Amino acid sequence: MIRIGTRKSELAQWQAKFVQDKLKALGYKAELVLIESYGDANLKQPLYDLGVVGVFTKSLDIALLNNDIDIAVHSMKDVPVKLPKGLVQFAVPERGVVEDVFVDNQKNTKIIATSSLRRRSQWLSRNSDYVIEDLRGNVNTRMRKVNDSNWEGAIFAKAGLERIGLLPANHRVLDWMIPAPAQGALLIAGREEDYELKEKIAALNHEATDLCVTIERRILQLLEGGCTAPIAANAVVNDQGQVAVKAGVYSLDGSDVIELDEVYVKRDAESIAQQVFDELVNQGAKEVIKAFKARG
Repeated sequence: MIRIGTRKSELAQWQAKFVQDKLKALGYKAELVLIESYGDANLKQPLYDLGVVGVFTKSLDIALLNNDIDIAVHSMKDVPVKLPKGLVQFAVPERGVVEDVFVDNQKNTKIIATSSLRRRSQWLSRNSDYVIEDLRGNVNTRMRKVNDSNWEGAIFAKAGLERIGLLPANHRVLDWMIPAPAQGALLIAGREEDYELKEKIAALNHEATDLCVTIERRILQLLEGGCTAPIAANAVVNDQGQVAVKAGVYSLDGSDVIELDEVYVKRDAESIAQQVFDELVNQGAKEVIKAFKARG
């Protein structure tokens, strides 16, 4: 029996059950083990103020290292670019949709809500006269808060809303907003020494998704930005076998915008990420990130 560790939220459990079903199709038995994360327990502070690396993944990492679970299923955009010592990536299943959506509360207040600095910065870059409120909690909680508020609306990842049937009719896709690195993707992590189990789980890996999220996360790492930094990156393997990359670095108030939209001949993830990084730096990305980090 493979013990799958997951957070307790409905979305996290959906993700874990998705992996459970995939393993069942391969002939492996698996059960879910529910674990509360610090990020789920502390809903008062904005994510960027918590000061914890891997705020949604740390509890699962500890459970893996303590042998309380065999694998952990994470929303990959929440995972630090460097896994804790002793833990490795087992597989990255095929990614879902990557777009952000605006859920319209149909109130003309020029107040919107999001807990993401990336979404905040990109929104303000186009709508500088808006006030941004913090929005914490699992997807269900955040949707309730939006409905009960005087906000004009809120920004969500489309994949999360779709996966648990909460995508409302009153939404619009923000096709101009570049998503977070690895948005829409799942990461299955395990212990480095569990070679036999890793080989089994590897059957769930999707090559194109793995390549793209590796590029995105490496860009984030090269820019020395954490999971909460206002940095965006999305890579897609196109029909010609090339890799199309969009990436962006933003100031908190949206006044500084550095973006890239290029197509690369498909090679290895490291070389593509390095090219993207070099171009962003040439445009001044380091200065924008330095100002972000200096905010205190």
